[in-house]
Amino acid sequence: MIIPSIDISGGQAVQLVGGESLAIEAGDPFPILERFGLVGEVAVVDIDAARGEGNNQDLITKLCRRGRVRVGGGIRDVPAALRWLDLGAEKVVIGTAATPDLLAELPSDRVVVALDSRDGEVLTHGWRKGTGTGVLERVRQLRGLCGGYLITFVEREGRMTGTDLDRAAMVIEVASPARVTVAGGVTTPSEVAELDGLGADAQVGMALYGGPLTLADALTAMMQSDRPDGLWPTVVVDELGQTLGLVYSSPESLGRALEERRGIYQSRRRGVWVKGETSGATQELLSVDIDCDRDTLRFTVRQHAGGFCHKGTWQCWGEDRGLGRLERRLSEIARAPDPASNTSRLLQDPNLLAAKLIEEATELAGAENREDVIDESADLIYFLLVRARSAGVDLNEVVRELDRRERRVTRRPMTAKDSLP
Repeated sequence: MIIPSIDISGGQAVQLVGGESLAIEAGDPFPILERFGLVGEVAVVDIDAARGEGNNQDLITKLCRRGRVRVGGGIRDVPAALRWLDLGAEKVVIGTAATPDLLAELPSDRVVVALDSRDGEVLTHGWRKGTGTGVLERVRQLRGLCGGYLITFVEREGRMTGTDLDRAAMVIEVASPARVTVAGGVTTPSEVAELDGLGADAQVGMALYGGPLTLADALTAMMQSDRPDGLWPTVVVDELGQTLGLVYSSPESLGRALEERRGIYQSRRRGVWVKGETSGATQELLSVDIDCDRDTLRFTVRQHAGGFCHKGTWQCWGEDRGLGRLERRLSEIARAPDPASNTSRLLQDPNLLAAKLIEEATELAGAENREDVIDESADLIYFLLVRARSAGVDLNEVVRELDRRERRVTRRPMTAKDSLP
């Protein structure tokens, strides 16, 4: 896969050549994360912290809440690593401080060891000091202590000259089964595809900012198709993961979808088409994923209006069920209150809603048999969703917060408060 990179210095996204000279000032990192995050994890590197020249912690903390981020730069002890993991970082990237003792105190699957190298020698302190240790030797020393390695070829970083695929292949072989991410000079779609074929990810910065490589180019290069028309089956799901339907994509439609951040597909008969362009049932594209065999795409979208199916249903298998459907019904009532509706009354009477939440939580806590637990759980979930809707909170936002909490490593003690309201 491709791992887009956002290097941050002085609160701004930048791109450096060889880790030293400034080549691009890209500005506000938030819209960049929004664009890059369409294809998965994004590497966020605190250049200032790596150099020991301040940090961008507050900014990166906010980025962790906005997307799937792996954080690197200046992480030199266990508390700092745990802090980023608890804040929601998918992974932490540790360079200079990656000793066996430190790594032993962290969840290995959430740790990527950064091995910055120049001509095969590992560098430290923001690429400024040599260690005398070779990359392959360092990988062997840390075997089993991390879930992946980030190998940066500093002599190629930012120079748009291509990466060192031969050296990358050697690292990938020695590092297995840990996942390797290669950075430094990755410029072309074919390099991304070749690294993917070797079982590695390509971390790309300059080529994406400078324009020679697009996200669509990178994804397209990794994809294959066994269809005579070369199209890729594309499964479309909503924010809660509910399947909406099956369509097809082409390099052209994928490029437009990523550029415009909309549900845009390839019809087998009519060419490229924009979902909802005539019906109004538009889609906001949230993410694109490639399956394990590299022959199928998954679009996660925010579906608007009546639904995905041309027959007016939410999905192509008829109307859906479950929490997503309930939430949409609550949203409809919130937009168009009905005097006869109890939900409308709850939305308009916060005191009544608060009382019902406490009542139903108490009844669930006291339920003694399976049937009662089911009934009271259903009651409480309904009132929870009404409360969320009253504050303009979507269910998917709650789910994302639960996902973020699941990534925490340190846990607060589970104790009861002294008193209930």
